[in-house]
Amino acid sequence: MFEEIFSREELQKSPPVLVDIGASGKIHPKWRLIAPYSICIAFDADLRDMGYIEKENSGYKKLYVYPTIVAEAKSENINFYLTKSPHCSSILKPDQKSLGNWAFAPLFEVIDTCSQNAIDLPSVLSELGIKQVDWFKTDSQGTDLRLFKSLGGRMLRKSLIAEFEPGIIDAYIGEDKLCSLMGFFDGQPFWMSNIEIKGTQRFLPNLLKKHFSDLQQRFVDSCLRKSPCWAEVTYLNSFEDNTFSSREFLLGWVFATIETQHGFAFELAKRAFEKFGDPFFEKLQNMSLKQMEMTAGKLTVLAVKKVLRMLHMKK
Repeated sequence: MFEEIFSREELQKSPPVLVDIGASGKIHPKWRLIAPYSICIAFDADLRDMGYIEKENSGYKKLYVYPTIVAEAKSENINFYLTKSPHCSSILKPDQKSLGNWAFAPLFEVIDTCSQNAIDLPSVLSELGIKQVDWFKTDSQGTDLRLFKSLGGRMLRKSLIAEFEPGIIDAYIGEDKLCSLMGFFDGQPFWMSNIEIKGTQRFLPNLLKKHFSDLQQRFVDSCLRKSPCWAEVTYLNSFEDNTFSSREFLLGWVFATIETQHGFAFELAKRAFEKFGDPFFEKLQNMSLKQMEMTAGKLTVLAVKKVLRMLHMKK
């Protein structure tokens, strides 16, 4: 179905644009099915874990990689704090006093500080001749909200899906935290599709090291209770904008389906059919219904199996 959707003229002329800020580690798993049809723009100033980019370069229709700092505005000689873990490096200084209470504090140890020029996202998009961002994903270690806001009102409101990884505890000095992100989105045409609370143990690292062997420390993460420290949050556009074309509705259906929001995908396909009269959107409605039926069927099977196990145990 995705192949059929992306073969349509709307998406041949204007492929989906995916922006990944903080791209070290691996290609976003959710993008694997749509990568061959998409333009991806990736940013990360810490290159220690960016090797996958070369291997997966051919996976996208087009891929632009910027191994530099991206900030809400252009800036010269901005500090970049390289931490022990390449996934914790940031333009914001780690809050060592607050972090010192948590088991994962060593990951934020600053091993070097370098000075770089920062680019801003709107300038990059303008240089590439790109006028919209369809899927915005950022894990910038403390600056997620300000980067999204830097898109500007029109481009921001036309983004179809946005993913963030804001902090809950004080991990960086002056960071954009979850409470600020949620407050901002209260006034925007988006709805929260998903939130996953992540965390670590409230355990002083020096005590952890003192009382547990290296081998035992590896099991602490699964044995001790974790407390909320950060979150992974996804927002979907509510499609209140009357100027959205069939292209946006097609991508909205694809993105909602990837997010397993089949009810919303069905709603978008229904609204698009009523708006454009294109029978293809009826086909998408039927596909969403089929997905929901399959999910319900799987849950029913699991429920029956659970009941049978309980009855077997009673015997």
